[in-house]
Amino acid sequence: MGSFFSTLVTPPPPAADDPNCAVVAAHSKATYDEQWAAHKSSSKLMVIDFSASWCGPCRFIEPAFKELASRFTDAIFIKVDVDELAEVARTWKVEAMPTFVLVKDGKEVGRVIGAKKDELERKIRMFVTSSSSS
Repeated sequence: MGSFFSTLVTPPPPAADDPNCAVVAAHSKATYDEQWAAHKSSSKLMVIDFSASWCGPCRFIEPAFKELASRFTDAIFIKVDVDELAEVARTWKVEAMPTFVLVKDGKEVGRVIGAKKDELERKIRMFVTSSSSS
């Protein structure tokens, strides 16, 4: 019976990298640098998800992050594993996971610490709307 209850509260395992997913998984500094360079030449919002494979809240919010990426197609969504790219995490001063950093025109415009889907969606909507509405 214990295993039944644990399935109710255990977050899903991390999904494998899906080529059809709107989230770019940066597993190397080169991939991250490529995405960063592309972002700096665009006025799009970039949402960086700093997470770790061992982090329960990170795995819990991953499906919501992917769903946001599929809805907000005029933003760039990147996933960075802090263990794989510790240097990138240090650059953004990430101290807890998950941390979502919102970047526009090369500068941080917002940050959400923790698996707070509603707050993350509100901030994304604020910056996406401000760039796409006239």
